[in-house]
Amino acid sequence: MTAVGIDPAALTASLRRLASDDRAGEGEVLSTLQRVVDACVDLFAVTGSGVMVADEQNITRYVAATDGPGRLLETFESDSGEGPCTEAFVMNRAHFTADLRMETARWPKLAAAVSALPVRAVLGVPVRLGGVPIGTLDVYRDQAHEWEESEQAALLRYADVVEAALTAALQAHTAGQLAEQLQYALDYRVVIERAVGYLMAREHVDSVTAFNRLRRATRDSRIKIGQTAEHLLRTGRLPTEMPG
Repeated sequence: MTAVGIDPAALTASLRRLASDDRAGEGEVLSTLQRVVDACVDLFAVTGSGVMVADEQNITRYVAATDGPGRLLETFESDSGEGPCTEAFVMNRAHFTADLRMETARWPKLAAAVSALPVRAVLGVPVRLGGVPIGTLDVYRDQAHEWEESEQAALLRYADVVEAALTAALQAHTAGQLAEQLQYALDYRVVIERAVGYLMAREHVDSVTAFNRLRRATRDSRIKIGQTAEHLLRTGRLPTEMPG
């Protein structure tokens, strides 16, 4: 399939419109994020788009999406801990697939979950605050598609708009519960990364596998991921590995 390039003029104009939105309040922040994903559909000529933000278990959760399949894609990624958005968040760089249905070896749970959905090609990029990944922005197509480098670069520029909106809301103390999630992600990112690195070395696994191991122990222990990471680094064991 021939990839569709991004019109630089259209990208610049769209970024300016979104960046000029200076309204405050958690509801307005979510509205801005909704406008970001809606704008992605036309600009990138995609089927849908969405934004996810990490919660206190470091699980990226749905915040905004253009449609039902987009919301389900984000939900399935959150539940399975698999997919391009999960990898974009953990590895802090763009990740993509030309056809998610064909990723039965790389992401078996997610590929099975979306098999009945009109979701094929997916591109995810990290959303950052001060260089720290706190969520993801994604776009998807209902047909297989090879993503161009220009599309990846353009989506990363769009993620900058999300960062600007979230930063402004945090500075104005108007992001409500969303602010608490963001602040937690910022406060504990370093210790979480250290814990992931510890598990990678101990268990000889990649970063995404280690991340999901940490996340699973957090969920099973019903505590926050920062506590799980600190416990691992202090004792050399996950909370779920403790006797009793």
